[in-house]
Amino acid sequence: MKITDMKVAIIGNHPVVRLTTDEGIDGIGAAELAKPYLKPMIEFYRDMIIGKDPTDVERVMLGIRRMGSFKPWGAAVSAIEFALWDVAGKVAGLPVYKLLGGKIRDKVQVYNGNVRFKLEGVDPEHYAANMQKMKDSPENFSIIKQGIAFHGNMASDVEDFYYGTPSTRLGGRHPNRGLITYKGFNHMLACIDAMLEVCGDEVGLALDCGPGFTVPDALKLAKALEGKNIMWLEDMITGDYTPYVLADLYTQVTPYTSTPIHTGEQIYLRQNFVELIERNAVNVLGPDPADVGGLAEMKFIAEYADLHGILFAPHGTVDGLIGLAAHVQLAAVLPDNYIAFELPNGQPEWWYDILTGLDKLKVKDSHIDVNDTPGLGVSFIVEEAMKYLREEDAGFFDD
Repeated sequence: MKITDMKVAIIGNHPVVRLTTDEGIDGIGAAELAKPYLKPMIEFYRDMIIGKDPTDVERVMLGIRRMGSFKPWGAAVSAIEFALWDVAGKVAGLPVYKLLGGKIRDKVQVYNGNVRFKLEGVDPEHYAANMQKMKDSPENFSIIKQGIAFHGNMASDVEDFYYGTPSTRLGGRHPNRGLITYKGFNHMLACIDAMLEVCGDEVGLALDCGPGFTVPDALKLAKALEGKNIMWLEDMITGDYTPYVLADLYTQVTPYTSTPIHTGEQIYLRQNFVELIERNAVNVLGPDPADVGGLAEMKFIAEYADLHGILFAPHGTVDGLIGLAAHVQLAAVLPDNYIAFELPNGQPEWWYDILTGLDKLKVKDSHIDVNDTPGLGVSFIVEEAMKYLREEDAGFFDD
C-alpha cells in the first residue's frame, strides 16, 4: 500500500488532513480549532510522505517528526500521525487502540476544560456561579478545570492584581507575567475557596493558572492550597505557547508542596519531557496529542512518566471531534498513571452533522466507552461535509 496524496482543508477553522492510498482506503486527522493558519505548514510535509506505506506509521513519522516544533507547529505533524493511524486501523480492520498495544480499560475518564459558560465577572460569587453551571452539566464531570490568575481575565480585570501592565494583544497569547500583589493573591484565594465550596466532595477542582507566575508566587499558591484537595495547578510558570520547558524553575516548587503541579500542553516530542520527568519537576503531565507529535509519542511519554511516579492528564480543549476520537483510542492504552483527558467538543455545532461514529463518543458520568470501530472510529459524511468546504478546498474529498 502507498500514500497517493495528502489533502488539507480548513473545515470550521480546523486544519483537516486526508490521506488517500492506492488501495482506496483513506484516513483523516485534524489539528486544533484555533490553528487554521497551519494549512501551509501541513502541506510542507506532503512530498515527504507520498509513496510511503501508511501502515508503517513509525517509518513515515521518522521522516517528518524532526521538522516540527513546540506549539503551535507540532500540530502539523500530529494531524498527519492521526491520519496514518486511521488508515492503518482501517486496513487491519481494528480500532487504533489495538495497534497501540491493546486497551487496559473499557471506558476512559474525561474532565471539563471546554464545556464553558460565560463568566459574568471576576469576583468570588461569579466563579462560584460559573462552577455551579459546569457542575450541573449533563456530562456529570468528575473533574472541572477553571482558569485563574494569568489564565483568563483575572489578571487584567482585577485592579492591581499584579505588579505589571496587563496586555490583551495577540488574541490573549501575550505572556502577561509578574509578581502578584497582596490584594491580588487574596482575591485569587477567595475565588478558589468559592469554587471549592460548590465542588464539595463530588467534583475535583483543577486550576489553570498561567503561564505567568514567578517562582515565589507559584510556591506560595501551592502552599496556601495544601489540604484543600486541588487536583492540580496547571502551567503556572510555563505553558500555552511558550517554546521552552524550564524544568529548573519547577524544581524550585514541586518538591516543597503537597499540591500537585502540572504542565506540558505546549511541549513537542518525548525528548523535551526528559528533564521534567527525570528530575520529577512536576507531579502531573498534560501533553496534547494534537501538539506533542501524535498518539504513539504520547504513549511513550506516559509510560516513561509512569516509571517516575508522575501522573498523566492530557490536554485537549479545542482538539475537535476528530481529536476526541483520537483521545479515546489513546486513553484506552495508557498506563495506570492516567487520570483523565480534557474533553474536546464540536465547534461550530454543525460538526455533529458531518461525521459518523459520534454516537459512540457520548459522555456518561464523566466517562466514554471505548469503541471497536476500525481506525479512529469517525468518518466524514461527505455530502454533508462538502457544504462547509472553502472554495479553495473543493477537491478535498476527490480520490
